[in-house]
Amino acid sequence: MSLPTPSFPSRLPTVGTTIFTVMSALATRTGAVNLGQGFPDFDCDPALPEQVCQAMKRGLNQYPPMAGVPVLRQAVADKIATLYGHAYEAETEITVTAGATQAILTAVLCCVHPGDEVIVLEPCYDSYAPNIELAGGRVIRVPLTAGSFRPDFAAIAAALGPRTRAIIVNSPHNPTGTVWTREEMQTLADLLAPTDVLLISDEVYEHMVFDGRPHVSASAIPALAARSFVVSSFGKTFHVTGWKVGTVAAPAALTAEFRKVHQFNVFTVNTPVQHALAAYLADPRPYLGLGAFYQAKRDRFRAGLASTRLRLLPSEGTYFQTVDYSAVSTLGEAAFCEWLTTEVGVAAIPISAFYADAREQGLARLCFAKKDETLDMALGRLQRL
Repeated sequence: MSLPTPSFPSRLPTVGTTIFTVMSALATRTGAVNLGQGFPDFDCDPALPEQVCQAMKRGLNQYPPMAGVPVLRQAVADKIATLYGHAYEAETEITVTAGATQAILTAVLCCVHPGDEVIVLEPCYDSYAPNIELAGGRVIRVPLTAGSFRPDFAAIAAALGPRTRAIIVNSPHNPTGTVWTREEMQTLADLLAPTDVLLISDEVYEHMVFDGRPHVSASAIPALAARSFVVSSFGKTFHVTGWKVGTVAAPAALTAEFRKVHQFNVFTVNTPVQHALAAYLADPRPYLGLGAFYQAKRDRFRAGLASTRLRLLPSEGTYFQTVDYSAVSTLGEAAFCEWLTTEVGVAAIPISAFYADAREQGLARLCFAKKDETLDMALGRLQRL
């Protein structure tokens, strides 16, 4: 006879299984082409895992320094200085993390106290709000401009208050693919200038920008760099999402607080992978060519979708394409994506999943970080809509 399991109040009572897991599981069960969850179905450069093997053979298999191996932190600092013009000290201002999700959680936990407010711009990635709630903070939701998904600075200004501790910004933006301009980043800097509000800048798609647009990092705007945790992802950049390695660049005072939490929620990150990434970063061509690589996939995908009844929203960056399906169906977004998966054979993610109120706009997100043959198979099915 089994004994009862003790019960306790949930720290996240409104949180269930993430939509990405749900839709990927449905795609697997139904044999659908999975354009829902954002991961590549192609291999990384063989030179990268070879570097991991070499690091292992060299005996680099024990704990690295808590903040990350020095050679990798220096490589990251050098890359940021070259691309964005800001000089971070590798020793005191760059930290290697177990992916961007851990980085964002750690940034929130290190600075948000019970009762503090943190602004998120919806639609937003689904980890932001739970991170804030775990810290005891209050989530202040500000919608991006409907239709264009550009920042609404009047609404952001109205949301700023005496209890605002931080704002989380994501550019290039998941799920909509919008990329903030330099003028928009400067406007944010001007808005925050008279405050002590911190910025958590989620820049995991920094190298996936299209049509000649630049990525404007928070580190490229001095007034923002001084108050920002800038988050990046090797997994996204080098097609190794399962490695879960990222970085945070922040001023020394912010980094000191960040590392206090980092050392107790992950301590450190896989040693041979860090050494491999440091060696791989010596050649900038893989990440400098990433925009052109994904732009070609975006263009192939958009050309195929043009013959469907799906209306394409702009995709300025990331590896996502948002579509308006209102000419195809009157179903709600979650129901449409389930129907698309089970009946058409293509998995997608409802944009409503990125809003707390699950608002309906007739929009779905498709991922084009796939082999050409995968995209062509999906397009063949979508063209029957």
